[in-house]
Amino acid sequence: MSDEIPLIEAPRSRRPLVIGVVVLVLAVIGAVAFLATRGDDTPRATGDGKSTDLSKDDPVKVVLGTVGASDPYWKTLEDAAADAGIELEIRDFDSYPLPNPALAEGELDANQFQHIVYLAEYNVANNDDLVPLGSTAIYPLGLYSQKYDDVADIPDGETVIVPDDDSNQARGLLVLQSAGLIQLKDGGSIFSTVADVDTAASRVKVKALQADLTATSLPDVAAAVINNDFVEDAGLKFEDAIAVDDPSDPKAIPYVNIFAVRAEDKDNPVLKKLVEVYQQTQAVLDGADEASGGTAQFVTISQADLEASLREVEAQIRDQK
Repeated sequence: MSDEIPLIEAPRSRRPLVIGVVVLVLAVIGAVAFLATRGDDTPRATGDGKSTDLSKDDPVKVVLGTVGASDPYWKTLEDAAADAGIELEIRDFDSYPLPNPALAEGELDANQFQHIVYLAEYNVANNDDLVPLGSTAIYPLGLYSQKYDDVADIPDGETVIVPDDDSNQARGLLVLQSAGLIQLKDGGSIFSTVADVDTAASRVKVKALQADLTATSLPDVAAAVINNDFVEDAGLKFEDAIAVDDPSDPKAIPYVNIFAVRAEDKDNPVLKKLVEVYQQTQAVLDGADEASGGTAQFVTISQADLEASLREVEAQIRDQK
């Protein structure tokens, strides 16, 4: 038997292993963080970035809010904006009251879903100062009938329906007046209601009904003014309208759809470039027109004229209160 006492091997230090594991974990965390946030490195057109240099290889990000972004032309706009050096992120909202507060709070750089009257009503109600940046189109409001092919065929004393919401009720009444069916007291305005109809001077009776029900009322009345959003859902075609308002009328400017921004961004060159891309890209216009059923009347109105119209409508709204 050997006199040597076998040595027990001393435990190896675990320090290098621990360090290796820590390094590996940190590397994984770093990679995940990079993948999760690398899109945020793109400078925003508004806020802290304020970048105005546009390059396809080094884009500036714009977050645009809308309602109904499932229409294919929004993807066309994204692609056209990318070619102009703008990384366009479109956020879709499911109802109209949401995009303006999101813009006011800085969640969006701009939105595009409303006309001037709607924006004016929002500003006055919320003591806000969102402003138009550029125009897109007017979507004519139509009068439809299942009984008559021409306004002239509607007998005196028949009933015609208009939407009951404030902006579309007034606009619908102006359509009826221009078609010769009614006469509005004082000539009518964007604030006219059924109560302003001069019954003695009008050919038909007018009733206001919830906007999404005007189409279903057609079998029971002579005609109805139907919002564009409900025309095709009711199995109608836009070209079936027997009367529409005139987009070329200067009084129609309050119903021009617009890009809106915060007041401090009304001169932002990147956002102005986005408006230019929309207005000058034929594929975008064609897609927007198709989405509207061929009713869109594209207009290019100066920012100064749009803002003047907004201020005028806002003043009228305050006077009504």
